[in-house]
Amino acid sequence: MNNLKNIKFVNGLKNLGTKVKWFLFTEMQDYKLTSDYINYICPDTRKKPESQIDELRNLIKQSLVREFSPKIQEMKSFDLIVDGVMHKIQKKSLEKEVQ
Repeated sequence: MNNLKNIKFVNGLKNLGTKVKWFLFTEMQDYKLTSDYINYICPDTRKKPESQIDELRNLIKQSLVREFSPKIQEMKSFDLIVDGVMHKIQKKSLEKEVQ
């Protein structure tokens, strides 16, 4: 009898895990369905391609706005935050190339 209760509990956790996984999946899809992200992954050949640095800067700005709020763009330190994130990404990229 006790074993049957354990099975029901474990099956309940599996269902909860599936619901949580689906929720996280849908949230990630919401973040990824932005025009900049899609253009970065599948660039339009008719448009003049931006430099990779400008594309990265736009993606960082967009993700910061989505993560926090649109009011973050009004902060004086917004450009400093973007530059800091870009520096970290470029530094890690260079470290991987050296290795």
